[in-house]
Amino acid sequence: MPGVQQDKAVLRKQLLAARSALNADERREAGRLIRDSLLDLPELQMAGTVAAYYSVGAEPDSRGLVYALWKRGTYVLLPLLRSDGDLDWASYEGPDSLVPGPRGLREPGEPPRGTEAVARADLVLAPALAVDHAGNRLGRGGGSYDRALARVGPLIPVIALLYDAELLGHVPAAPHDTPVRAVVRPGSGITRLPTG
Repeated sequence: MPGVQQDKAVLRKQLLAARSALNADERREAGRLIRDSLLDLPELQMAGTVAAYYSVGAEPDSRGLVYALWKRGTYVLLPLLRSDGDLDWASYEGPDSLVPGPRGLREPGEPPRGTEAVARADLVLAPALAVDHAGNRLGRGGGSYDRALARVGPLIPVIALLYDAELLGHVPAAPHDTPVRAVVRPGSGITRLPTG
């Protein structure tokens, strides 16, 4: 296990450096292309409830997507980072409903729905630094999303938002890591992955 963690740390550092080299216009354009690809996805069009996240820093911009989903009547859940590192969930009620959260996050000011709320979503959008072709997802290292994604049923689409160069041949994975079922990238749109 220590070797996997060390490999993940090295890869994280490289990916974060590449993301920080992107300028605001590149990040904004990537977010627009990702939003448009996802809004055309039949599974997302049919989803009554979507568990998403509100991007921060150099992450691919998900803010426009969250807003577009909410405007078209989708019930959007956003995570609330708990003190134990797990994720609770609350409803997004527009940009004015967000409040400052820990670690520079923006979170809904609505009442928490519980850690199991993600299991009731029809589709889940997950942050990632990279994903490989087996669906192994590299997150930031806190394990919050691994715990949340472990609650999601096997038939629910879980899609990671990435930049184009972040779908890799191999991502170091540990037994507790939960794979994603697809990725969306600005230049390639949706790529479905053969996760078991």
